[in-house]
Amino acid sequence: MRILLIEDERELAAALSVALGKHGIVIDHTMRLEDAVELTCQNVYDAILLDRRLPDGEGLTFIPQLRRTGSDTPIIVLTARNEPMERVEGLDLGADDSLGKPFLVEELMARLRAVLRRPATVAELQIIVGRMVIDPLHLSVTVEATPLNLSRRELLVLAALARRKDKTVLRSTLEAAVYNYEEEIQSNALDAHISRLRKRLVEAGAGVAIHNIRGVGYLLREE
Repeated sequence: MRILLIEDERELAAALSVALGKHGIVIDHTMRLEDAVELTCQNVYDAILLDRRLPDGEGLTFIPQLRRTGSDTPIIVLTARNEPMERVEGLDLGADDSLGKPFLVEELMARLRAVLRRPATVAELQIIVGRMVIDPLHLSVTVEATPLNLSRRELLVLAALARRKDKTVLRSTLEAAVYNYEEEIQSNALDAHISRLRKRLVEAGAGVAIHNIRGVGYLLREE
């Protein structure tokens, strides 16, 4: 899962990136509305976490701007102004939920699960391919009900391939699913993840194979 965090508190943003990263979530962070608009044009996000008080304006102005593009990406507003009418204002503008600061990461994860369970995104909760059931939101994979232990990044690669079963997935798409835009990616990092993932899938009898499409990317097929 990839989330855009629009938040001007650096310490909070860093803490959320670490905490959500443990749940297999890749975070792209910006402090400015102008940059957020550009990032949403360049990337596809599963959800957006939006602060209200930002250096270049009121965060809520971002919501109708995004909705006018036709995007239905779930938005959770993060606000220190947690009065009822403040929450109503965000919801009326098109936000999906509102969460007052300070908050527990566990509550944020619960709210993310709730907005992602809604009809437009429910298909993303579980991916069934071969003998596997992949649950990206809970960071788990089972093969015929037996848990398959994968690293966070291996699971993110697997989920990205499984969502596009039988289709070639570009290297850049897979890298975007695993790394945020600020991380420096080693040239062979993705190949190393794929190599380890292939070995684990064979050992588990997952019923799928990952094929290398030379110079382009990878493709996952059921066997």
